[in-house]
Amino acid sequence: MQASFELLSDSQWGFIKEYLPIQRQRKYCLRDIVNAILSILRTGTQWRNLDSKYPPWESVYYYFRIWRKDGTLERLNSSLNQRERKKQGKEATPSLVCIDSQSIKAAPFISQEKGMDGNKRINGRKRHILVDTLGLVWAVVVHSADRHDGTMAHLLVEHLTGYLPRMKKILVAQAYKKVFLKRVEDHIIGLDVELSSKPPSSKGFVPVKWRWVNERSFAWLNFFRRHSKEYEKTTNSSEAWILWANCQILLNRF
Repeated sequence: MQASFELLSDSQWGFIKEYLPIQRQRKYCLRDIVNAILSILRTGTQWRNLDSKYPPWESVYYYFRIWRKDGTLERLNSSLNQRERKKQGKEATPSLVCIDSQSIKAAPFISQEKGMDGNKRINGRKRHILVDTLGLVWAVVVHSADRHDGTMAHLLVEHLTGYLPRMKKILVAQAYKKVFLKRVEDHIIGLDVELSSKPPSSKGFVPVKWRWVNERSFAWLNFFRRHSKEYEKTTNSSEAWILWANCQILLNRF
């Protein structure tokens, strides 16, 4: 991971621009827009305090919102994931994926989609991510922390059923064994759910089959100040920032 934020290299931008509508002339360079988004991600800068060397924050936010809504960000993230998997000698899309969640404190000004995780005593939101065995994020759902894991995780899977054709097995913790397991059995044909938890008799930290990959992916988010706390007013923005973080991690490997 880079020690500090760096502007996009020519090779990085060459990959990204294939997924952006760069055909027509625009007031602001899209490369500068992407650099501004990645700068905010890394430094945690508030939108209105964006450095003057970038386009106005209103323009940067416009593209941040549009690319999230029209699927541009999702397509870019998927393509970067596939590129990395092929580079590691794997198939472009995974057959085995893992789901887990992380509760994170919300900033004081956040009032929507916020709740108390009673088990972890965290007042904020939960980040659900679906990753492959390399820890690459393929899908994310953010919701209030008071909602149970099993009732929300299906949103990750249902979104990807036609998107990841090789997906055959999902590894989950015991918290998913009731509602989530039943929903998958009832609505998604040909998908196996395997419960993966440490033995009841074990004490302290025990690496659990493949689920440590989720923990590592959550740890990678700590390199980005925007993810140090839940600062987003909407969960859609929170989800977008996690995908941008995954994109930045993979761009650093160019």
